[in-house]
Amino acid sequence: MSDTTPLPFPPHYDPIQTVAAEYPGTAPQALFAPAMAWQQAHSLRPAADDARRAHLLVIDMQVDFCFPSGALYVAGRSGTGGTDALRRTVEFMYRYLPWISEITCTLDSHVPYQVFFPGAHLTEDSTPVAPHTVITAADYRAGRYRPNPALAAPLGVTTEWLTHQVTDYCTRLEATGKYALYVWPYHCLVGTAGHRLAGVLADACLFHAFARGAANAPVLKGDSPLTENYSVFAPEVTTCWDGQPMPGAVRHEALLKRLLTADVILVAGLASSHCVVASVADLLAFVQEHNPYLAHRIVLLRDAMAPVVVPGADFTDAAEQALASFEAAGARVLTTDDPVEAWWG
Repeated sequence: MSDTTPLPFPPHYDPIQTVAAEYPGTAPQALFAPAMAWQQAHSLRPAADDARRAHLLVIDMQVDFCFPSGALYVAGRSGTGGTDALRRTVEFMYRYLPWISEITCTLDSHVPYQVFFPGAHLTEDSTPVAPHTVITAADYRAGRYRPNPALAAPLGVTTEWLTHQVTDYCTRLEATGKYALYVWPYHCLVGTAGHRLAGVLADACLFHAFARGAANAPVLKGDSPLTENYSVFAPEVTTCWDGQPMPGAVRHEALLKRLLTADVILVAGLASSHCVVASVADLLAFVQEHNPYLAHRIVLLRDAMAPVVVPGADFTDAAEQALASFEAAGARVLTTDDPVEAWWG
């Protein structure tokens, strides 16, 4: 094998499992011995000894996003976008296992009452709003929607306070020009099957961890009750209307710094129109602030991501425009089929 010849798939990998939402993954102990054998068979060095480090960031490839049976399947225009992106990501991880030093998988992590879920708002006739509703600051000011007391009670605030808060939140979102408040179907609720990593991805992460001696620690984000957290690195809004800190709104600056110790940051995930775009925008902003030259280290794996497309809302064009803007800012766009040599620029 030459230095950059991709590996074959290990015997335990079954491509058919990629499309099976019910596949829970292999028990970790059952993966350990095959990973050790793979390490010996292919003379795999410990990741800590890599002369050049590649860090793979996999954003929110969870059951609810990856499969048609999921609560918020990221279908893309093809109708199979999320599942295709998952398969390409997993196969990329196995083929290029010797050159990937570390893998960080993020998990969108929600609880039942959050500002972007149907139960957080009531209509004028006191019914919960429907999923895929867009709520504006003007809607709240006009009284077309109001907060559900069930959201206020756990926070220890009044519905009047929460009305000010949601109005202010919508105003701030709209001022950024990125998003309005979008009411999503319930998805990725912590403790449910939809929250977990897709089984084939969990297998690949563990197999890589065992075979390369890599930590591969996951990162959870998104449980703040009063703000979206599309980006893994920061919530959309960090302070409340009265100047108080937003509950649970945490900036993952340590992860930003860790990623920038790598020679290349490979990015895959779902959805390219929302959580991927927001995360890459924050990563690029951090780079521009600290060392603009490092922007070229960010490599976006175009075929390992897909945008949200739901009835009445197709975010494909927005995702493509964002990728183009990231490339103009110095990031690079490749595919999972490009050779290792292309990673380093």
